[in-house]
Parts: sequence; structure tokens; C-alpha cells
Amino acid sequence: MLSKVFSAAIVNLDAQIIEAEVNCSYGLRHFEIVGLPDKAVEESRERVGAAIESSNFQSPHHQPVRVLVSLAPADLRKEGSLYDLPIALGYLLAAKKIKFDPRDKIFLGELALDGRLRPIKGVLSFALATKEKGFTELILPKGNAAEAGLIKGIKVIGVESLKETIDYLEGQKEIFSQNTNPEDFLQTPNYPVDLGYIKGQTSAKRALEITASGSHHLLMLGPPGAGKTLLAKAIPSILPQLSFEESLEVTKIYSIAGLLPESFRRYI
Repeated sequence: MLSKVFSAAIVNLDAQIIEAEVNCSYGLRHFEIVGLPDKAVEESRERVGAAIESSNFQSPHHQPVRVLVSLAPADLRKEGSLYDLPIALGYLLAAKKIKFDPRDKIFLGELALDGRLRPIKGVLSFALATKEKGFTELILPKGNAAEAGLIKGIKVIGVESLKETIDYLEGQKEIFSQNTNPEDFLQTPNYPVDLGYIKGQTSAKRALEITASGSHHLLMLGPPGAGKTLLAKAIPSILPQLSFEESLEVTKIYSIAGLLPESFRRYI
């Protein structure tokens, strides 16, 4: 039996949709993942097997089945543990253990051995790709739901475990979509240095003002102690406030790097 569920991969700062195809057939016990997986993706088969068993289903490692997982496009390197959830759901769907319609949904999440879902990086890029590619629903760890909820126009479902995900997909449990108000994360600017407090350096400050007002690049040269670092720290104090689109771009970078503040998880 063949199944196909959808996930995503980070490419530079954006996300690309990934098709997780799972073929399950009787034969010698075997579980293989193809499609340029890295070590974390290859190890997914062990996490998936344990999580499935912890969710009251029979693990593929304890049955005479041959499982082949193909992550397409095959020429794109797949990295990280975010494919655990789509692989597990794809296997259960192919093995006819569960039944749901995966066509309009994106699945992301790392599975713990007991079936819990752990947060992942880069969720904002995944949410944007979900909307841009015409998908209507993003299902991911609950710890990432507040971040994904910044993107309007899609249904963001935060789940805590594989079992809860299955219950939701089969209609046994209702989970409301996460809607995040961006203003809840806005903070009053706290600049380390205010340009108005710097004495002298008239020409240099004029250059900073021109750079900030015109969004130009800036190169500062000078001997140690001339004030380059102090002036650079003062630039944010004269920059205009970011637009919502610019804020998303900056937040995407922090999300991919795993540097988002803890408030994104405490929001829920």
C-alpha cells in the first residue's frame, strides 16, 4: 500500500514542499529512507518505530513488512528531525492503521520515543510556504504553534504527541487553530547607545543619518579608539520601525537559527 503526506524543507531562508511517500508491503523486515537524507533523517526510523509503539500501534520493526520512505524531490538534501511526524503518519496510513485525507495538510515535528512531539526550527518559513503553495492546514508541535500562528490565512494546529495528532485527524478530538497577535511580542525598543548622546563626531553622525534614511550600506574605517563601535551601536536608535513584512523576514532568520525568544513558546 502506498501513501503520500506533505512536509517541507528549509532552502536558504525559504521553505520548499517535500512529498513523503511511504510504501508498505509484506516481506523481510526492512525500513529504508531514500531521497538524500542526512544522519538525523536516517535515524528517524528508530524514533518513528518507538513512537508508533508508544502510541498503541504495532511498530514496523516487529512485523514482517518492508517499508520504503521516499522524500521527494530526491535531489534536495533533507536535514533534521522534522520528518519524524510525516514519516510516522505516512507509515500508519500505508499500513491502513489510520485513515485521513492528507492532501491539504503539511506535517512537521520531531518525535520522542514516547510519542511526544518536540519543537523544531524554521517554523515561520514553513508557515509562509504552507500559505504560498496553497495548503490550508499546518500541523506541528504545540511549542511552535504561536510562531506559526503569526501567518494568517492558514489553519495552524499545535499537537503534543503522535497519538493526539491521530485523534485529531480521525475526528476524535477537536483542536482549535492557533491565532497569534503580533502585538503581543512587540517590545519597547531598548537601544544600547542613543546617537543623540554621542558628543562630537559630526561628520560621522551625518553619514549614519544618510545611511539610515536611505537604507544604504555603510563601511566605517579608522584607527582603534576612533569611535567606530560606539557609532555602529547607535545606528538602531535612528532606524525607522520595521514594517510587518520586514519583521517577518528578520524573525525567519532568528527562527532558522533557533534564536527566537522563549516568549514564543510561553505564549500558548
